[in-house]
Amino acid sequence: MENSILIDKMLVEDWKQVREIYSEGIATGNATFQKEAPPWKEWDKSHKLECRIVARLEDKILGWAALSPVSSRSVYAGVAEVSIYVSQSSKGKGIGSKLLKALIESSEQNGYWTLQSGIFPENVPSLKLHKKYGFREVGRRERIGQMDGMWRDTILLERRSKKIGV
Repeated sequence: MENSILIDKMLVEDWKQVREIYSEGIATGNATFQKEAPPWKEWDKSHKLECRIVARLEDKILGWAALSPVSSRSVYAGVAEVSIYVSQSSKGKGIGSKLLKALIESSEQNGYWTLQSGIFPENVPSLKLHKKYGFREVGRRERIGQMDGMWRDTILLERRSKKIGV
């Protein structure tokens, strides 16, 4: 199976499966503050076209990753936030590693010098994955958001590109 997994550009036609995987992540309560996956047009507007990828096994999407700008200010043009989701049935198979590695490569080819990610402390697999690929913990954002009536913290991680000379 592993050799036939293709890391590929995300296509509009992939949205149904991508949205299902996103919804699975939302349902865990430890992937995002989002309560539901948005419609395509909303998601499309908020994610960088040049840095959207999927892990494909024939016609099945196993996971996806994308970048969102952190600011509209030009000084932050090379800074983006990482989103990475793997289907529940594909967890523990190295899909997240393949996606994050490819997303980092794509980000550097497209001029991004800093990637950041805000991860719930309870999401240990995601924290480990990001650290494996050179993200460092910048800090803990205490009580940064409220979810289901409870305050939640996030761990802020960032990765600086070595290729862009920062």
